[in-house]
Amino acid sequence: MAEDDLTARRSASGVRGSSETVRIGGRRLTIEDVSAVACARAGVELNGDPTWRAHIERGAAFLRARLDAGATVYGVNTGYGDACVVGVPPELVEALPLQLTRYHGCGMGRLLEPAETRAVVAARLNSLAYGYSGVRMVLLERLADLINFDVLPRIPAEGSVGASGDLTPLSYVAAALVGEREVAFGGQVRAASEVWSELGRAPLQLAPKEGLALMNGTAVMTGLACLAFVRAAQLTRLAARLTALSTIALDGRAAHFDATIFEVKPHAGQAQAAGWIRDDLAGREDTAGQRLQDRYSIRCAPHVIGVAQDALSWVRRDVENELNSANDNPLIDVDGERILHGGNFYGGHIAFAMDALKTAVANLADLMDRQFALIVDDKFNNGLPRNLSGASSARAPICHGFKAVQISSSAWTAEALKLTMPASVFSRSTEAHNQDKVSMGTIAARDCLRVLELTEQVAAAHTLAAVQAARLRLSITPRTSLTAPLATFVERVGAISPFVGEDRPLERELRALTQSIADGQLVAACAPRAYDETVR
Repeated sequence: MAEDDLTARRSASGVRGSSETVRIGGRRLTIEDVSAVACARAGVELNGDPTWRAHIERGAAFLRARLDAGATVYGVNTGYGDACVVGVPPELVEALPLQLTRYHGCGMGRLLEPAETRAVVAARLNSLAYGYSGVRMVLLERLADLINFDVLPRIPAEGSVGASGDLTPLSYVAAALVGEREVAFGGQVRAASEVWSELGRAPLQLAPKEGLALMNGTAVMTGLACLAFVRAAQLTRLAARLTALSTIALDGRAAHFDATIFEVKPHAGQAQAAGWIRDDLAGREDTAGQRLQDRYSIRCAPHVIGVAQDALSWVRRDVENELNSANDNPLIDVDGERILHGGNFYGGHIAFAMDALKTAVANLADLMDRQFALIVDDKFNNGLPRNLSGASSARAPICHGFKAVQISSSAWTAEALKLTMPASVFSRSTEAHNQDKVSMGTIAARDCLRVLELTEQVAAAHTLAAVQAARLRLSITPRTSLTAPLATFVERVGAISPFVGEDRPLERELRALTQSIADGQLVAACAPRAYDETVR
């Protein structure tokens, strides 16, 4: 297939809808780079620098030379794991990598979503491009092809203990490259071999160590962690906005967010959250008739949101360090002419980061659920209708507004809180006690994504209720007004879910709003400041 035809096919895949590309090799990737690739806003290109490319090829050549000289290299001319004591005769060395990909084809559970799969491939590509894995340029080119032509390995989510890396799920990436198993391509499930033929590419013949290099790393947990970070950062901003809206709905006090309060307890994330709320309440004046102190879920909201906001700073550090690392084994130090046997496949930093992040996010769910409970309850909402019903007086006795939505929100919150048990402490000794202390990083990342999903549902429910409550407050309390940012927010939410007068099913509106929260549209459209300003 001609290169022009390949370019056209790549454009038709939808991944390269613009000219944006993320360059791989010789530079440090950010979480946002991975997110852009994962969400199909960008393709990838390999660095054209001849020095970098030569370094990659030298690594593969050095490994080959050491084998020819009779050196013993783990996973290249030995068995894997506990079988490292088993020598592989020279005539079987070329066959060994393919064997590794095949016997690890035992994943279970849901398949990773397209965005998750792209994030995984991008993370693996960037690690191998670090230049310490002994792989050839052609392997990096094929990984780039997976992204640029949107050839997505069908990766089961379950089966990794997070050390020796994400072996089983990454075997599906390796299998796709060699033309085995199935991939998603052009909206269909296809045999990988057929897709490569259609693209004019031959399936990759793995060189010694290339199967191990593809699989013996932390790309699944790291790719998922990148996506989790972005969604968590969006939720901190949204939780602050909903706190401001709930303050208005409850006719609460803006003074709780005075800057001095947060200057004398100088947690940066807490001050940032208070600043967001203060901006949304700009110009609001407290009156003598208001409750002296609002309840904790309002008054202490910056202190809850701030924990998540501050956690994001070190989570970014650890996730991006893992993303920009050589995390397989053994490592090929071509400049030092050494082969280094170690444990960089261990995903402990990602495991701990995801365990901490899911706890911080679950606390956001709990905060929003508590605020929701206040604004629907006529014993605490300072004069709003019971359950925020917008029904006429004649129909009020049979209308229940947001009663059931609040119950559902409570269920989602409880499930999110239940999932905060840390995965990283559940290490299991496996593989004949060779892998006797493992990270559980991939389980932690999957748990974090599930907590995020549940919290986004809570946020969607709270958003609908807070907007309804603010509209009711505007009609009940004449002195109430909305700042421009809050008015824009209410208008945008109203386009998805109009005012609830007579009771109606809200599932479709909740799903639409949850998706808008998850993909960042609601925050991006309504927040004057980018969510990641203070988490770099």
